Amino acid sequence: MHKKDLGLAVLIIIVGTVVYLRNPLFLSPINLGNTANLIGLFGLFAIGQGFVIMTGGIDLSVGSMIALLGVLFVDMVGKFGVPWPVAILAVLVIGTLLGLAHGLLITKLKMQPFVVTLCGLLIYRGAARGYTGEATAGFPFGTRYPALEWLTIGRTFGVPHSFYAMIVIGIICWFLLHRSVFGRHLQAVGKNEDAARYSGIRTGFVITTAYVICAVLTAVAAVYFAMFTRSVQPSSHGNFYELYAIAAAVLGGFSLRGGEGSIIGVVLGAVLLQELQNLVNLLGIPSSLNFAVMGTVILAGVLADQQFNRYRAKRRAAMALGILNRQASPPPQADSYPSGHHN
Repeated sequence: MHKKDLGLAVLIIIVGTVVYLRNPLFLSPINLGNTANLIGLFGLFAIGQGFVIMTGGIDLSVGSMIALLGVLFVDMVGKFGVPWPVAILAVLVIGTLLGLAHGLLITKLKMQPFVVTLCGLLIYRGAARGYTGEATAGFPFGTRYPALEWLTIGRTFGVPHSFYAMIVIGIICWFLLHRSVFGRHLQAVGKNEDAARYSGIRTGFVITTAYVICAVLTAVAAVYFAMFTRSVQPSSHGNFYELYAIAAAVLGGFSLRGGEGSIIGVVLGAVLLQELQNLVNLLGIPSSLNFAVMGTVILAGVLADQQFNRYRAKRRAAMALGILNRQASPPPQADSYPSGHHN
């Protein structure tokens, strides 16, 4: 675990302790279970956002993609009677194609990630609203899908399955980012894309794959959110979710400049964000301040990241200067007196 991750874990414990002392309901099984469910839901696509940020890019279309894919999934299962495994596969395929489109527009047509995904945000939200005619997409009244409900909103040992899903995906992504050749290439591209290209790395493939991973994990989250809410209002479902993902990644140590980040960190970032949301609810703070709290946290995270990087750069420079000084200093002189000579 990196020092940043350890510091974030300590902060989570401190905030949790303060909230518990103010309101002991914080550690009640019901509250912990509900919070764990939200951590799992938001953590799924926050991990995907981390891969994109690692390249130095950003994906602003996450919330709108969740709305569009959620509407399609609900209608496929509830309206058209498509078997739910087929519906999930279709949602994953659509997510893959959307991520591929983002990656190709960025790598082949050299468009800015901000512009591409901002257009995606508008297009996907508009498509969801147009497809439903501004109506809410929901399952028919009284219908049950036992296996699907157990998989998505069920609990084992009191822990929501969304949280288990986030942990499993987090472990896979940890190996992919920190223990694979692709992960090393991803970090190299984020640090210096031109240098990575000259060293033989297929930078276009790496960047496109990062956007595909983000879109696929967003598609998984879309299914979980659709089952959690049981209905999808396309004009509001998933609003500002991209900000939660970016905030979790930044808090978890992902640098917006690219080339730096930790999967453990982004999971802890998702935990802290939901803990803060829980703090707002339990301490009676007006819910209208939710975004103010989140914005403050993002600002604090970015400032802390900048200060940490400056401190580390100064420390490296001091160490390098010390090594140079030792190398430049003359070696100690040997005794110049002949053997046996005494004053």
